[in-house]
Amino acid sequence: MPYPSEFKYSKEHEWVKREDGTIRMGITEYAQGELGDVVYVELPQVGHQVKQGEGLATVESVKSVSDVFAPVSGKISEVNQALEDRPELINQSAHEQGWLCCIEMSDPAELEALMDAAAYQQHIGSLSE
Repeated sequence: MPYPSEFKYSKEHEWVKREDGTIRMGITEYAQGELGDVVYVELPQVGHQVKQGEGLATVESVKSVSDVFAPVSGKISEVNQALEDRPELINQSAHEQGWLCCIEMSDPAELEALMDAAAYQQHIGSLSE
């Protein structure tokens, strides 16, 4: 799976796409593959303030339940309501239709702590060694 080069990635397997002063985020193709079939997603509330690194959502699969962590600090500005009825969108389209939420960033400099696509692919490669 090629990882979109315009995205940034966290070590916890979240992706981030910058859209002006906000980011759209979700879990990576690698993460959804490790989870297996996603059956439920608990999304954050619009307006909720998050800090980089804290839990903001939960993704439940047939194998496990995983926390999703905020890749940046800020305020939740939008959530992907389609996941409430179709959580499998994460499996089908992790980097597009399976996005989780948008965050209005309070500190855009936090994006610098995230990896580019090449570094992320190296990171997940080291996990399977």
